Amino acid sequence: MSQLKIAVIIGSTRPTRFADKPAQWMLKQAQARDELDAEIVDLRDFKLPFFDEVASNAWVPSQNPEAVRWQQTVGRYDGYVFVVAEYNHSITGALKNALDQAYKEWNRKPFTAIGYGGVGAARAIEHLRLIGAELHMVSTRSAVHIGGGDFRAVHPSGRVEKPIEEIEANLLPATKAALDELVWWARATKAARG
Repeated sequence: MSQLKIAVIIGSTRPTRFADKPAQWMLKQAQARDELDAEIVDLRDFKLPFFDEVASNAWVPSQNPEAVRWQQTVGRYDGYVFVVAEYNHSITGALKNALDQAYKEWNRKPFTAIGYGGVGAARAIEHLRLIGAELHMVSTRSAVHIGGGDFRAVHPSGRVEKPIEEIEANLLPATKAALDELVWWARATKAARG
């Protein structure tokens, strides 16, 4: 079987973001699997305006060249791993805007997530799943949550910032489940789209 193309999408653009640490760790986990061809897609690399098109590209083509470039980029993938920060019980504004900038490109494709924060971004990932349903995406049941003491151990605001590998034993079971489900759904949806 051919490899599935997976984007690990970094959903925060803040200069002081923590997202790079879990993104690189998750990329490493995905790249260790023979069936996945994974790469980072960083929202910082796209200067997306706040959504200002006439309508979703489900109905009319987008006019903004950066929105079109974003659509072409995400359209190349068979599935996604979103790196999710939780802000006020939801995803970042930058990630919501990026999701809104495309429509057809997300349709009938699966996603999972790795989230971080006090409760491991559980509320934000649930919100992401609701958005994904409207975009005709398939969410995995499993996701990876870096929360509580694990989050404090690896976040720079902690007293001692440890490498993420020091908590990975707590993350690996959920990571395996999330990636197993992502592979299954990516194969199924790719075949159905074909």
